[in-house]
Amino acid sequence: MSQTAIASIDAFQSMLGEQDYVCGRALATVGFLSLELGRPLFLEGEAGTGKTEIAKAIAAGLGRKLIRLQCYEGLDAASAVYEWNFAAQMVAIRSAEATGTGAESLRADLFGPDYLIERPLLQAMREQPGGAPVLLIDEIDRTDEPFEAFLLEALSDFQVTIPELGTIKAPEPPIVILTSNRTREVHDALKRRCLYHWVDYPDFKSETEILQARVPEAAESLSREIVAFVQRLRTEDLFKKPGVAETIDWAKCLLALDVISLSPEVIADTLGAILKYQDDIARLQGSEAKKILDEAKKTLAPA
Repeated sequence: MSQTAIASIDAFQSMLGEQDYVCGRALATVGFLSLELGRPLFLEGEAGTGKTEIAKAIAAGLGRKLIRLQCYEGLDAASAVYEWNFAAQMVAIRSAEATGTGAESLRADLFGPDYLIERPLLQAMREQPGGAPVLLIDEIDRTDEPFEAFLLEALSDFQVTIPELGTIKAPEPPIVILTSNRTREVHDALKRRCLYHWVDYPDFKSETEILQARVPEAAESLSREIVAFVQRLRTEDLFKKPGVAETIDWAKCLLALDVISLSPEVIADTLGAILKYQDDIARLQGSEAKKILDEAKKTLAPA
């Protein structure tokens, strides 16, 4: 059952474009089907390829609230769903002792909504203005298998249970997007619940369009040089290849320095914007940056 009024793949692609998210046909198709069928969307790929950004673009385009669960090692169900405000409960207990309030009345109050801190999964089960929220479960590969198993159950029924309050079911299933940088394999059982897409580095044309959408003040000639250099750089044996996010960051840095064209000197001064490991930066010292830049410029046809 459709979760939105998006009528077609083209309409979905156009909606993302209005949010400055350049989306290829394959990704637009699986994204549209995810909304149309009410299925979670599982996006896997290298860091910095736009997996998180598409969730933001969908939420903005649909006018829905974005709820983000940032995953990390050791994340458990309780941390993802809810916790009780222990400090406020202790204050209430001390106040009750001072005033002589009955224990039964106090217990009912202590484990009520006033003392409940809602975490992302519980928030996503609540009714939201504007319609069901977009639930982004970011970097699911950083968690462990027990959390995956819990998530599998939560996404099957779109409900969570709080022992003191009972089961809370979403009045309307949230739009769920999961991302993974593939630091480990996510269990097949979770993937089977989702529609899947591998988000790869974009080609030259797409990345240039992305850069022009995100950094429109950059001259077209500079944008083309930046993209050509980054794409050539990705063919090198690097510990961490630069993603689209780094391309955008680098362009903004170059504009801040009033750069109008790439040079080996400019590249050497700004490598920290596109490479995040010293070993990778060291590889581009000396004549290597000039060599890569020369090769990149050779690929540029006249604009």
